[in-house]
Amino acid sequence: METLVSLLLSALGLYLLLGLIFAALFVSFGVAKIAPPAASAGFGFKLLILPGAMVFWPGLLRRWIKQLPPPTERSAHRDAAKSHPSS
Repeated sequence: METLVSLLLSALGLYLLLGLIFAALFVSFGVAKIAPPAASAGFGFKLLILPGAMVFWPGLLRRWIKQLPPPTERSAHRDAAKSHPSS
């Protein structure tokens, strides 16, 4: 059991280390590629998104490589507004 826990903690440590390296690069260069308004963001914003980028790095890396734009919000209200444009 101790070996399994040790292995899991090592895997988590490696995941977070890779995430930290990715997050540093992402907030410096990548965030502007997938979210253009973030290009002019200051240091505070980049510091704020660093932990999230560290944890969610596989998905962000995929978006960065494929140059995918941020997802658009979908709701019944928005869908109805698109189908019935105002006069």
